[in-house]
Amino acid sequence: MAHDERGVTPQSEDFSAWYNELVIKAQLVDRGPAKGTMVIRPYGYALWELLQADLDARIKATGHQNAYFPMLIPESYLNREAEHVEGFSPELAVVTHAGGKQLEEPLVVRPTSETVIGEMMAKWISSHRDLPLLLNQWANVVRWELRPRMFLRTTEFLWQEGHTAHADEADAMAETMLALRMYRDVAYEVAAIPVVPGEKTPGERFAGAVKTFTIEGMMRDGRALQAGTSHYMGTNFARAFEITYTSADGKAELCHTTSWGMSTRMIGGVIMTHGDDKGLVLPPRLAPYQVVIVPIGRGERGEAATRAAKDLAARLRDAGLRVHVDDRSQLSPGFRFNDWEMRGVPIRLELGPRDLEAGTVVMARRLGEGKESISLEGAPGILPGVLEEFQAFLLKRATEFRDSRTATVDSWGEFVEAVATGWARAFHCGRPFCEDDIKAETAATPRCVPLEAEEESGRCVRCGMPSEYGKRVIFGRAY
Repeated sequence: MAHDERGVTPQSEDFSAWYNELVIKAQLVDRGPAKGTMVIRPYGYALWELLQADLDARIKATGHQNAYFPMLIPESYLNREAEHVEGFSPELAVVTHAGGKQLEEPLVVRPTSETVIGEMMAKWISSHRDLPLLLNQWANVVRWELRPRMFLRTTEFLWQEGHTAHADEADAMAETMLALRMYRDVAYEVAAIPVVPGEKTPGERFAGAVKTFTIEGMMRDGRALQAGTSHYMGTNFARAFEITYTSADGKAELCHTTSWGMSTRMIGGVIMTHGDDKGLVLPPRLAPYQVVIVPIGRGERGEAATRAAKDLAARLRDAGLRVHVDDRSQLSPGFRFNDWEMRGVPIRLELGPRDLEAGTVVMARRLGEGKESISLEGAPGILPGVLEEFQAFLLKRATEFRDSRTATVDSWGEFVEAVATGWARAFHCGRPFCEDDIKAETAATPRCVPLEAEEESGRCVRCGMPSEYGKRVIFGRAY
């Protein structure tokens, strides 16, 4: 099927092609010169900044402080925690030469920062009075991806990583769950993605963690996306890096540590949760422009419409909205309308000479049928409510879609059918080799053991052994 210059391949025809074309055509990213890297364009970076600002405020409100650690890490640091280095070694980028010479010790380009932060924690913590130590870092990381995909899996990406040290397991586990709740709230309240919080099975755990928790979202092709993770490390890293404290009764004790992260992958989640065949559909709380005003008309009448559009934009900004006036008069109104549909703007306002005479402006919602006229004078009072309604609608739509594609299954046949188009809720024995068998047969993996699921038990959908978790596990094909 031929697609016009502005269009994208329909989702139903090829979801992967739809996504790859859309991120370029909506001017979110471009391909970087090195394999697997991305250039985040201003429109895409504005999305990231809005997500970052919201999450950063939540992180600081819970007592964490931002810091920055080096991106070059001595190779020996990673070797100290055996599981950690084994888990990351296939993805590492290593610097062996610098300043025209071979380095005495190779340096790893940061894949994650547990090791370098662990080294510093050991230096900074001596007494129970130094705990908890609550740190966060906004940074870039490098992981050598075999099959890169913009936002979802790129060689270099942006994220935040929280790293904390605590006196005992209870305090560290409370922190782990606090971070998970923060991510869940950002997904629901800002990105309008109805994620499922849960614990990863042992086979899916972060390398070096005792417990890994995740938020899983369903994309519009029925696949799962891990959109944020929170890890309880126990004393694994404390033992490797000698992060100890003197307790109130004078004993030397190992700290319990956590780490948690959310990355630019969340932007990919927003695109794939809400987008359609016309392009992006952005939740108002994340949209770089919540309202775009398109003035229409030629000559003096066009100039009058542009002046009125700029005046309206100023009044809307005073009402707290992010607004853009598209006065590219060299382009037809139809081209500009399609352009902003492609770029996912929640509300488009069209303002021509007749509207100006009538004291109205034409409003088109990104997912609405048809258009409606609203008062030019009253627009600043009307539009904030319209945007809130749209935000709520996107969450409701995504929730209904997820629920319609999630099946509770007890037989292998039902399982295979469910994971072909969405998620299966099934009993699972918890054994990694059984997970591998399921993945080999269906490409589905255990996404999480949902925290909010009811307690029930049964036999593993694949091997028939008793279920390990006392509740059903969500399985799905994933990004």
